Amino acid sequence: MAEKIMVGDLVAEFLQQVGVNTAFGVISVHNIPMLDGIGRRNAIRFVMARGEAGGGHMADAYARVSGNLGVLFTSTGPGAANACGALVEARFAGSSVLHITGQTATGNIDRAQGSVHDVYDQLGMLKSVSKAAYRVRSADSALGVLTQAATEALTPPTGPVSVEIPIDIQRTLIDRPPSLESLALPVPPPKPVPAAALEAMVEILAKAKRPMLWCGSGARHAGEAVKRLAEMGVGIVTSWAGRGVLSEDHPMTLGGNNGTNTPLVEKFYETVDVMVVAGSRLRGHETRDMTMPLPRRLIHIDVDPTANGRTYASELFVSADSKVALDALAERLTGRLKVEPGFPDEIKKLKAETMAAFKAGLGAYSTFPEQLRAALPRDAIFVRDITLSNSTWGHRLFPLYGPRDSVYPVGAAIGPGLHLGIGASLAAKGRKVVAMCGDGGFFLNISEIWTAVQEKADICFIVMNDKGYGVIKHIQDALYGGRHFFGDLHSPPLEKLTGISGIAFERVAKAEEFGSAVQRAVAVKGPSLVEVDMNAIGEFPRYFQPPPYAQKAKA
Repeated sequence: MAEKIMVGDLVAEFLQQVGVNTAFGVISVHNIPMLDGIGRRNAIRFVMARGEAGGGHMADAYARVSGNLGVLFTSTGPGAANACGALVEARFAGSSVLHITGQTATGNIDRAQGSVHDVYDQLGMLKSVSKAAYRVRSADSALGVLTQAATEALTPPTGPVSVEIPIDIQRTLIDRPPSLESLALPVPPPKPVPAAALEAMVEILAKAKRPMLWCGSGARHAGEAVKRLAEMGVGIVTSWAGRGVLSEDHPMTLGGNNGTNTPLVEKFYETVDVMVVAGSRLRGHETRDMTMPLPRRLIHIDVDPTANGRTYASELFVSADSKVALDALAERLTGRLKVEPGFPDEIKKLKAETMAAFKAGLGAYSTFPEQLRAALPRDAIFVRDITLSNSTWGHRLFPLYGPRDSVYPVGAAIGPGLHLGIGASLAAKGRKVVAMCGDGGFFLNISEIWTAVQEKADICFIVMNDKGYGVIKHIQDALYGGRHFFGDLHSPPLEKLTGISGIAFERVAKAEEFGSAVQRAVAVKGPSLVEVDMNAIGEFPRYFQPPPYAQKAKA
């Protein structure tokens, strides 16, 4: 006779079988059968977030750092809605997140009868913020739906996928599927390069004298090929999400100095005869809403065919896996690529001049990137929130050495940094994590600090504290006559907060003390916090440049 199990237990066993060992979320009335199954099996670490938004961002960062599936459990209705912002960010970042939520009993769905947690069209809400969303409509279909959802989350272009399972189905007994024993997700192999497209790319690049390669997060797994091309003389630059695909101490990479607020790089692009873009959307956030001039001859490689022409037109678009395509290019161009003499030296000089020019505009904070780098292990993971420091030196001057060393809100939302840091630390496998936040973003989600304490997360929080929304004030100065409405915050003293939570604390009131304070905090095993008193150190220099339409209006 077949063994009988509840669907809730099936969910727990399914996750274990596909290699999940950590999940995040909040327990609630409509997901207890699934979490009870996880608890009884005791094979998956369940991280008890204080809110669904926090759990969602943690699962996102876990996926980015580990390269594996991030898993989020939420309750139904309002609980699932609380996770929407995190799912939006995971979609921006292309994170493989499986979001599993409950649903009211099957007979009550979409009837507006006022059942607990029942909201109108929950599935539609989840579809709008996920790569895809599914409802389990019968107990016997649960395994198939879960398999499809997890596979889709891991299939490029990757992203978050949601599954809702009604509470009555979670409690239903079914025959344990024999296929669970040998279950493997049917993730398709990497998308190959069409032969004609490869020939066309090789033909163009073999004639190039000043070639550049722009790598996005979709090329993070292509590091070996990128390095081979760099050593042939191809200049490398990355999106901010693609940083570290080639170690940023390599002389041929400009890192995240991709032209945005780095005019020397933008001017240099005029001399580039061919640019290959691999696994990057060339996002408006990094190209001044697609007004930043790029080299005239563009080859665009992306696994997603809808990327063709979405932001920039290209001479040649190739829909393929970036690693497969770049591996093939490196192989075919060996011995054929004849880069202009002196071009590698120009890349090295450009990087030094660009970074020096950017550093010169940071005022009292000009030494912060060097101090922080010296205080951290080489393999440390650098997590940031949207702060003045992140948008300036965090993106451009702080060197990163690996493709999964960097986590930040790609969607430019304020507040996820604390959550992302915790998720990253639980995927870090002994690597130290530093999460740099502004005070506004940090206090937005302060309750999750107790998640870090409970999980003994090995993380150092750096709070750049200017007692307000510094980025907003810079925008208000540039565009709204310096009227700082609603930008000042009253927040509890961080030293007292860390005292309550038992977190090691350091305070920095002089710029030259920053690195040593971080070094002491990083030496602590478990959570620590460094507060940087920006009002004591000095005002952060203005970096916000009004967009072209605002400049024209002002003229």
